[in-house]
Amino acid sequence: MNQAQIAQQAIEEGKGIFRLAPAWVPRSFCRPGKRIKLHPDDYYVFGLERGGVDERWFASTTHADNGPKTPEDEGLSYIVCGKDGKDRVLLRDAVDILKGEIIGEALWKKYGRWSMFSKFFDNFGPLPHHIHHRDAHAARIGQSGKPEMYFFPAQVNNHGGEFPFTFFGLNPETTKDQVLSALKNFSKGDNRLLSLARAYALDVDTGWDVPPGVLHAPGSLCTYEPQFASDVYAMYQSVLYFGHCVPEDLLWKNSPPEEIGNYNYLLEVIDWENNVDPEFHKNRFMAPKPVKPVEEMKDQGYIEEWICYKCKDASAKRLTVLPGKTVTIKDGAAYGIICLQGFGKFGQWALETPALIRYGQLTNDEFFVTEKTAKEGVTITNISSSEEIVILKHFAENPDLESLLK
Repeated sequence: MNQAQIAQQAIEEGKGIFRLAPAWVPRSFCRPGKRIKLHPDDYYVFGLERGGVDERWFASTTHADNGPKTPEDEGLSYIVCGKDGKDRVLLRDAVDILKGEIIGEALWKKYGRWSMFSKFFDNFGPLPHHIHHRDAHAARIGQSGKPEMYFFPAQVNNHGGEFPFTFFGLNPETTKDQVLSALKNFSKGDNRLLSLARAYALDVDTGWDVPPGVLHAPGSLCTYEPQFASDVYAMYQSVLYFGHCVPEDLLWKNSPPEEIGNYNYLLEVIDWENNVDPEFHKNRFMAPKPVKPVEEMKDQGYIEEWICYKCKDASAKRLTVLPGKTVTIKDGAAYGIICLQGFGKFGQWALETPALIRYGQLTNDEFFVTEKTAKEGVTITNISSSEEIVILKHFAENPDLESLLK
């Protein structure tokens, strides 16, 4: 079968729900936290030069930007169908073929693609204070800006890693000259950029909104990250805790060739107002918000909460189905899911949360729901008498979010 035939087979077989294969991503500058259920022997399956696997990408049509040795399909989600899941097509290609039938006509007309992905970021230590470019700067290299959000699920945080604190932005009194000096000192040793910022303790089952242009040094909790479909970034901090050094080429990553060496350009990438916001916590922290009164939902066998909701370009919900219950949940937009806990049925599919995954192994914990099916409703059955089903649902633009953002 060709790709179009497989895409059509998949949409019919799952009645509008695609089963997705795990998409594992290594990072050469990271150390795996080993909380994303990959088998211990497989964290360096790509080889030491490419680094350890510390990310799993969900509902992704975005290629991971990991340098010249990156495979063409790294970071991309595959739809699997047919007997034993042997027929497969990239979600990206299926969307190109079936367009609005998968993601909805409004999203297709606006972007001509699925405009978000999510991931588990599972690093044992902190990352450097870094930045994702805004649209204007990303456009100079043919990319899109990258807003993202964080949520720290309890189910994948059995330990906190080395440093469960995240630096966000800059101290309100910071001057541009101070940041410019730190950037110019990048290659001389520790440029002490973190001395200009403040850290926040990370609590499980809470989250943060991180607009493009905001500096952030993610801590070592395993993080669920809904984000716009882009992989642009630049590292502005030179030396991490415990003496880990950052290569200087990452300082200039995703800068136009003509701007490399121009430190003032790096300063321009920063959204200054958001970085020095004295009410950063108030404006960016996210605690879960129930979509309806909790007792009303419990009476119907479930609890659903918005967990990532301060950005219109991508958002996420957490759905809990109580033991022994069957529920039908409707949504206003297409979405992907990852199941964190429990087992049962998700539409036509068996739903299972694996304890351990070998590289290349298929699972029954990740799916994609087309817009039509999302609006009609997905029926979920929890066949356990004792354990909840817990699902994270990631959306691109979702009209259901509008009332919450007002």
